[in-house]
Amino acid sequence: METFKIKGTSITLNRLLKMMGWCSSGAEANAIIDEGLVKVNGMVETRRRNKLEPGAKVEFENESVIIE
Repeated sequence: METFKIKGTSITLNRLLKMMGWCSSGAEANAIIDEGLVKVNGMVETRRRNKLEPGAKVEFENESVIIE
């Protein structure tokens, strides 16, 4: 499991997917989220711009990250 340090108080889900390199563009990130392929704290998340705060766990395929 990886960790991702954010600047500020939160990061949007679609931006995190792109910054982690789990997708190549914002449009691809949005499609992945729309398809219900991403989990936040163990629950499927379909809100593209869901604001993630420190402590959130994000999972996609065989990858996972904790927000710091």
